[in-house]
Amino acid sequence: MSAISGNHIRQPQNTSRPHTFPMETNCDDALCADDNAQKKTDDLARDIIEQIADKWTILVIDALGTDGEMRFSRLREHIGGVSQKMLTKTLRQLERDGLVSRHVHPVIPPRVDYRLTPLGSSLLDKICGIWDWAESHMIEMEAARLQFDRGEKLAPTSRSPDGVTL
Repeated sequence: MSAISGNHIRQPQNTSRPHTFPMETNCDDALCADDNAQKKTDDLARDIIEQIADKWTILVIDALGTDGEMRFSRLREHIGGVSQKMLTKTLRQLERDGLVSRHVHPVIPPRVDYRLTPLGSSLLDKICGIWDWAESHMIEMEAARLQFDRGEKLAPTSRSPDGVTL
C-alpha cells in the first residue's frame, strides 16, 4: 500500500503498522521550497519595513544624511523630542541592519560618532521621496484632517497618473 503525494509515491515507513504514513502534501518538493523561500523573503521584507518605517529611524537617517557624521548628543538635539533610550535603541538597530556605522574615538571621555553607510545613503534617497510627497500633499492632508475632525464625510477625489485632481 502506498500514499500518493504530489508527483511522488511514498511508501509507509513502518510496515508493521499499516496506518502510519508520512505526512502527505499537495505540492511537489520544488514548489514547497519556492513557497518557503517566498515566505522567508516576505517575512524579511516585513521586518525591514517595520524598522525603516519607524518615526525615529526616518528622522535619524534624514539627520545623518543632511548633516553628515554626528555625535550622539548633537544627533539627539537635531532630532528633538527623542529620549536617550529610544535614540540608543534606534541607532543600535540601524547599526545592526548596516545602515549606520558607529566610530568610537579612543579618547577620554569617550567620543562616539555616527554616520550613514552606503546602504543607509541609498535608503536616504527613498526617505527623501516620502518627505517630498508629504510636503506636496500637506495642504490636502490638513484639510482632510480638519474635515474628519468635524465629523464630515470626505469626498472621494480622483487623480490622474500625473497627480492632477480630476
